Amino acid sequence: MTEDGKSVERVTFSRGVDVCIMAIDGTWRRDCQLNAISDNDASLTVEGSIQGLNLKEFFLLLSSTGLAYRRCELVRVNGTEMDISFLKGKPSKRRATADEERARA
Repeated sequence: MTEDGKSVERVTFSRGVDVCIMAIDGTWRRDCQLNAISDNDASLTVEGSIQGLNLKEFFLLLSSTGLAYRRCELVRVNGTEMDISFLKGKPSKRRATADEERARA
C-alpha cells in the first residue's frame, strides 16, 4: 500500500524479460532477467558475478538500444536475485515563459 491508501500494481513475468543493468558511468554492464516490476521497484535475476560492482546507483536498461531506462539503487541481494528500487529524478526548475519575463520587467 502507498501513503494515499492505493495499492501498487506489480507485474510478474512467468519467463522473465531480457534486460541489462549498467553503471552510471558505463564502466560495467550485466545481462539480467526482469522477473517482476512496479512503479517503484523491480526484481531481477543477474547473469554473471556482481561482486565488486558499485550497486549504490545504476541504470536498468529496458531496451537493447538504451532508449528506455530507469535509474536504480540496490535494495537486497540473495544469490543471483536482486531487488532494486527506482530513484526519482530531481524536480527541474521550470523556465519562465516569455510572458512571465515581460511581466517581471
